[in-house]
Amino acid sequence: MTWWQDNSPYRDKQAIICDGAVRSGKTFCMGLSFVLWASYHFSGKSFAFCGKTILSLRRNLVRPLTGQLERIGISYKEKVSENYLDITLLGRRNRFYLFGGKDEGSAAFIQGITLAGVLFDEVALMPRSFVEQALARCSVDGSRFWFNCNPEHPHHWFYTGWIQKRRAKKALYLQFKMSDNPSLSPDILRRYKKLYSGVFYQRFVLGRWVVAQGLVYPMFSAELHVCRELPTAFSQYVISCDYGTVNPASFGLWGESGGIWYRIEEYYYDARREGVMRTDREHGEALERLAAGREIAAIIVDPSAASFMEQLRRMGRYALVKADNDVVNGIRRVSDALKNGAVRFSGNCADSIREFALYRWNEGQEEDHPVKQDDHAMDDIRYFISTWLHPQPEDHFYVASLNRG
Repeated sequence: MTWWQDNSPYRDKQAIICDGAVRSGKTFCMGLSFVLWASYHFSGKSFAFCGKTILSLRRNLVRPLTGQLERIGISYKEKVSENYLDITLLGRRNRFYLFGGKDEGSAAFIQGITLAGVLFDEVALMPRSFVEQALARCSVDGSRFWFNCNPEHPHHWFYTGWIQKRRAKKALYLQFKMSDNPSLSPDILRRYKKLYSGVFYQRFVLGRWVVAQGLVYPMFSAELHVCRELPTAFSQYVISCDYGTVNPASFGLWGESGGIWYRIEEYYYDARREGVMRTDREHGEALERLAAGREIAAIIVDPSAASFMEQLRRMGRYALVKADNDVVNGIRRVSDALKNGAVRFSGNCADSIREFALYRWNEGQEEDHPVKQDDHAMDDIRYFISTWLHPQPEDHFYVASLNRG
């Protein structure tokens, strides 16, 4: 909180990097410290808060921060339509702009502005081009850089370019643990530690930059996740689809009962195994047989399956949803759902059960990627959980809503 003050042993540092566990308090601490530092050293200058998207930035940083500013008597005015806040402290007013850095094209949005400092919330989720463009905007004397993130792959550009080179870049490096957050009770700490496993446990609980290896879903257990008997009634139904012609097509019928989603049945067609390719129309007819006259709330479709989506549109019976295809975040959400018991599987879903035992991380890559093999049911399950069970507001959207005949 006070590393930048004149009596601090770290006052000569040009940047601060905070990484470590989720829910450890690093985002809030950095946000408040950033505002205090800016108000202490500058007046009438511009600064930047940067997140993956402006929506996530408001949710994760701005809302908690402004609530705290009000409690301690710091005044601010927010211009939501223009994405900035004016913050006044000690008679000094500075402007804090909000920027989203979700892809390579985002760098263009921050060009041209002159900044006295920038804070990156979850910098590991942003493209390098955006971060470097934002850093280049900090041309005011005394400007400094603030970074926070949860760990990713140890070959990630931020880890190799900043954390490993922190001394050369004059950056203060702090690692956070969940226990550093005084607002988390012992019961909540135990819950988080039970929630994650494998690579996500090491990164999000232990705060380590580690390589993903072994099974993608080591927590999957036939004893825990496969049902001998399904509920007799379901409140709603959804179908998720990973489309393939040469590669397998995998569709899953999901039903909700008592707050748990069950994979009731599945359609899995492997053209190589069967020796015959099926057309979009034949896959569409198979989907209708899977639905079996049920009222289907949505069909969640592989986002690359344009021709199959067109076939479903022409059928005119279903609301179509384009699936969230963020692979690594989707895998984390599936892991969470398996760990907390949010999804279960019928014993009829043999191909899903088989793929859970085979789906592995590709350990030879410099980024997190599963092996592209035995992954088609895994993809359609991920589509369902990311898009329907745990949708991300800034990432998923409806493709079409059709009248059901």
